[in-house]
Amino acid sequence: MKTTASAACPCGGKDYAACCGRYIDDGELPQTAEQLMRSRYTAYTRRDEAYLKHTWHPETRPAEDLTQDDGGKWLGLEVRRHEQDGDSAIVEFVARYKVGGRAHRMHEVSRFRREGGKWFYVDGSFPEGR
Repeated sequence: MKTTASAACPCGGKDYAACCGRYIDDGELPQTAEQLMRSRYTAYTRRDEAYLKHTWHPETRPAEDLTQDDGGKWLGLEVRRHEQDGDSAIVEFVARYKVGGRAHRMHEVSRFRREGGKWFYVDGSFPEGR
């Protein structure tokens, strides 16, 4: 689903096409783990399972549907930190969403690995016990 260039990006960028659209729709490779994490958040908001699976490391990628429609709506993203050490990186973020009229937040510290010049999501931990 192509979006017009003037549409805001779900990850917080002003222009979807110049932000996450270049990765999701145009196949450009994210140059940092933070760019990949933002584009994956945007893919979740768009229920783009193909992009999510393509950017999930094969060693940890789940087989089940990643975009189940639970009636939820993603509301926003806050990136708290991004640390890179060579071909490994972490991105800590808080994503806000609403399900059944109730607001929720997901606080995650995600691990990423770069292989062959391409970043992959590996896994994440939830510092608040979620």
